[in-house]
Amino acid sequence: MKRTTLLLLILVFSICSLTKSQQLNLMPWPSELKVGEGQFVINKNLRIGVDGNPDKRFHPNLVRFIQQLSKRTTIPFDRDSVLTSSSTASMMIKINRSGIVKLGEDESYILKVETGKITLSSETELGAMHGLQTLLQMLDRNKDFFYFPCLEIIDKPRFAWRGLMIDACRHFIPLEVIKHNIDAMAAVKMNVFHWHLSEDQGFRVESKVFPKLHQLGSNGEYYTQIQIKEVIAYANERGIRVMPEFDIPGHATAWMVGYPELASAAGTYKVEKFFGVFDPTIDPTNKETYKFFEKFFKEMAQLFPEEYMHIGGDENNGVQWDKNTKIQEFMKKNGIKSNHELQAYFNGNLLKILQKNGKIMIGWDEIFQPTLPKTIVIHSWRGRESMEESARKGYQSVLSNGYYIDLFHNCSEHYLNDPLPADSKLNTEEKSRILGGEATMWAELVTGESVDSRIWPRTAAIAERLWSPATVKDVDDMYRRLDAVNLLLEETGIQHIKNREAMMRRLCNGYYIEPLRVLADAVEPLEGYDRHGSQRYTTEFPLSRVADVALSDAPDFVRFRLCFNDYLKTKNRDSYSKMMEYLDKWSNNQQEFYALASNNVALKEALPLSDNLAELANVTRKLMIQFNSGIKNSAAETNAIRIQIEKLNKPVAEMELPLFKFTLDLVGKLRNGEKEE
Repeated sequence: MKRTTLLLLILVFSICSLTKSQQLNLMPWPSELKVGEGQFVINKNLRIGVDGNPDKRFHPNLVRFIQQLSKRTTIPFDRDSVLTSSSTASMMIKINRSGIVKLGEDESYILKVETGKITLSSETELGAMHGLQTLLQMLDRNKDFFYFPCLEIIDKPRFAWRGLMIDACRHFIPLEVIKHNIDAMAAVKMNVFHWHLSEDQGFRVESKVFPKLHQLGSNGEYYTQIQIKEVIAYANERGIRVMPEFDIPGHATAWMVGYPELASAAGTYKVEKFFGVFDPTIDPTNKETYKFFEKFFKEMAQLFPEEYMHIGGDENNGVQWDKNTKIQEFMKKNGIKSNHELQAYFNGNLLKILQKNGKIMIGWDEIFQPTLPKTIVIHSWRGRESMEESARKGYQSVLSNGYYIDLFHNCSEHYLNDPLPADSKLNTEEKSRILGGEATMWAELVTGESVDSRIWPRTAAIAERLWSPATVKDVDDMYRRLDAVNLLLEETGIQHIKNREAMMRRLCNGYYIEPLRVLADAVEPLEGYDRHGSQRYTTEFPLSRVADVALSDAPDFVRFRLCFNDYLKTKNRDSYSKMMEYLDKWSNNQQEFYALASNNVALKEALPLSDNLAELANVTRKLMIQFNSGIKNSAAETNAIRIQIEKLNKPVAEMELPLFKFTLDLVGKLRNGEKEE
């Protein structure tokens, strides 16, 4: 009897702990978390002490923590009085040693929150900085006070390389946008900012050695060396490495505008306005090419202290090489049998230059060639098989396949994309060569105005995949927490919410945007490269249409689906009612949007989409009533409904309705099992 009672008590405690932890909006989710009882109440008497030997970067991070805590709680903390000696501290931070912002540095921390004391311990200040971000995410309130819930966290990253790449070439991304994205990265414990700085559409770095690179190859949009140093220092203070990418030998048109002698074909070059794979390619057989890169990479190595230098290396179509008789003779003379081998020859020469400047070469899948030493790193855009092949052959790699956030895929796809999935056949040593991953923000369809809304909040879910244990993969819980973290991210300065609102006001030509908001929150841009298929975009497109304010995860549809999943599990009447409210909102919005858009040329293209949403919402509402009542449809009825809704699945103005797949699945659930006609 006693044993049964004890087991029941343990079960009740486990359920209560699980319920409490599920209420936390932490992202990334910690390695280990134990929920306690009670709260640490935050008031003006908060005192913070620091013990140990942190790097000087820790102090400004601690000051920002106090400032954010003050804004959130509305308590006017005086940082001079908050920072105190350890003997009087109610929050004690213990740091063993100064950290270095480099691959593999210790980023772990232990956080213990008790009713009267907070203790944050770490090996380096990098771990303590992560712990401060966790605390900010934990902050909660009730009608009487603000508080941190009592708990104990033991946390460390699963992967050492957790990056975000921003392409600043296809569309130039202003300096302030780069900086506030670095702040957002720090908030979710990412540690590599990969800066894509050369492309067919622009060369974006000031070069004092070869000034025509930025003077002629950038259309006047580039970062000065002073700005580059400013970003590097800004990122370093937040524990983030800045890795530059100079993409060669392909994707190199902008190089040749000022220095056409680098090209594999004679001619006059201009900065490319269109997107895609183009012919201009660096000549790998010209000795002068390497003299140029000797000087260039020496300059860039001195500008960028990061030990890794990305050379791109992707999508060289080889057209100029095939047509150049001199290059073909060189290949024949030197026993080079293919363009891939010729690129390996080029990379081998670049490697010597980079090594001379103390850099480690990293490049996209195409640089993989057994003739290159195993010190290089493969950045995989092709996928898991390519990455695992590299690991088996002794090469380290970073995964970006599956993290292409420019392709408008749902966040769940990125979240479940694991660099080392459970079914990996790699052995322990080979697994250690998988360094981590990077979200990649290619810039064909973003500007400085819209890029934040394309990166965030989805990149927070990728950050969790790269930090948290592999077992943390509940998609519904991820979306629940992501919705909350989305608001916290706004505090870092990213303008994903603010700019989207401004874009909608501009489209509506006024303050009243609610009908557009309802539509935009229920639709999604076409996935993959389908938007490119509808028209050929250029760098001159303003990217300010309705499709440019639609999000990859339609916020209202995500909430609708979460309500449905909860209803399936619990038969919760509140969840059912919320679903019906969404369906009514989408249906009723049709007339409101028509009144707003019918005489507005900027909105007119979305009218058919609004009509389709309303009709689909009406169909789904009837099906949900049936589902709730347990009424099935005959095969004929099922076919008729499918025919009715199939026509609503056509893309409109480069957008689609995620509700369609849900409704189609619901139709299947309501089929009575008869053979369909």
